[in-house]
Amino acid sequence: MRKESREMPASFAYEVFDKAPYITVSFTRPDGTAYGLPLSLVRTDEKTFYFHCATEGEKLGCIVAHSEVCLSAVSRCTPTIGPKDGSFTLQYKSAIAFGKAEIIADEIEKIEAMRAICQRFLPQHMDAFETSIERSLPRTAVVKITLTAPPTGKRKEYDSNGDEMKYGRMN
Repeated sequence: MRKESREMPASFAYEVFDKAPYITVSFTRPDGTAYGLPLSLVRTDEKTFYFHCATEGEKLGCIVAHSEVCLSAVSRCTPTIGPKDGSFTLQYKSAIAFGKAEIIADEIEKIEAMRAICQRFLPQHMDAFETSIERSLPRTAVVKITLTAPPTGKRKEYDSNGDEMKYGRMN
């Protein structure tokens, strides 16, 4: 990271991932070219993320060819004028992590992952979960991403005095 003063700990990065409406997952296609797209992921512990998709498609082909992925998210991005120097800048909170993706075959793990996804994005509709699983599980793939190292966070944020809050300073 070029500006180490903006680096934040893993706990901050997890918070960004948990608050972001989507996480961009970058894959490598079988031919070696990059492929990235925003997905709705859920984190179930310190190392594990899940997403669901169709049972065929480019994401799954990428995973079979190259299981390494990169996750990135932004939970805040506010254009602003630098309070001290009047420069055009952004205040932001971001996170990045690297991991290995695998397609889940175990039906119990697939259902538990889908439950976690639904609880994150549609908690008010969990009463319809079982019916939905019965109908859609056979045509749904679930992908597990296991982080290979703790994530890192980064932020640029100003306090009420216009001073940039550096590493470790939360308010």
